[in-house]
Amino acid sequence: MKKLIVFALTLITLFLLAACSGTQPPAAEDSAPATNDTMADEMMTDETMTDDSHDDMVSTDEMMNDNSHDNTTNTDEMMSNDNHDDMMSDAGMSEMGSMADAPDWQNIELTDARTGENFTLASFSGKTIFVEPMATWCTNCRQQLGNVHEARAQLGDEVIFIGLSLETNLDSADLAQYQSDQGFDWTFAVMTPEMLQSLADTFGRSITVAPNTPHFVIRADGSYTELVTGIDSPDQLVQQIQAASS
Repeated sequence: MKKLIVFALTLITLFLLAACSGTQPPAAEDSAPATNDTMADEMMTDETMTDDSHDDMVSTDEMMNDNSHDNTTNTDEMMSNDNHDDMMSDAGMSEMGSMADAPDWQNIELTDARTGENFTLASFSGKTIFVEPMATWCTNCRQQLGNVHEARAQLGDEVIFIGLSLETNLDSADLAQYQSDQGFDWTFAVMTPEMLQSLADTFGRSITVAPNTPHFVIRADGSYTELVTGIDSPDQLVQQIQAASS
């Protein structure tokens, strides 16, 4: 009988043990939802990170696009300003070049012996100018100027005629009297020492010798012919002037 009781208790004990061990799977099932919740939280976190990354990427792209636009705009403005400056710089250099090409004697101020008006040879820019350096005491000059008078009559107002006295200390009133006495009714002026030196630098010392009857022509564009010396007939003078004008 005792053996049966012991056997029964043993079975009961085994049954209870088996029952206790059978409760473990539900605990495992209970832990599954926690795992799912954890995964869901992790997914939410990933989505949040993805959204944040997307926002960061959009923000970065926008910043890069804005910066690129600004840089492009600034570069274009700088290039435009540089081009403008180059153009302005280039415009400024061209004007100075034209001024530098004109010899000093074209811009030295002279005084019309008869009218007292001031002028420069450059004042007649756009017209052909015949220039005859001379001296009131020079007989060759007087003969040459007589031929100039006849050439001027043939050409009329198409050409500007100017007589320049090599006597830099001559009074303008005396030069005007000389004109009146000889019937030379075009513009005469007394050279300044600076102008005489400048002409000598350009044409040589021969231009300073009155009996050589030196003369030259300034073209409408400001360029000029070589110096011619010797007494020329009116027709020769007209040919020289017309050749320079063409």
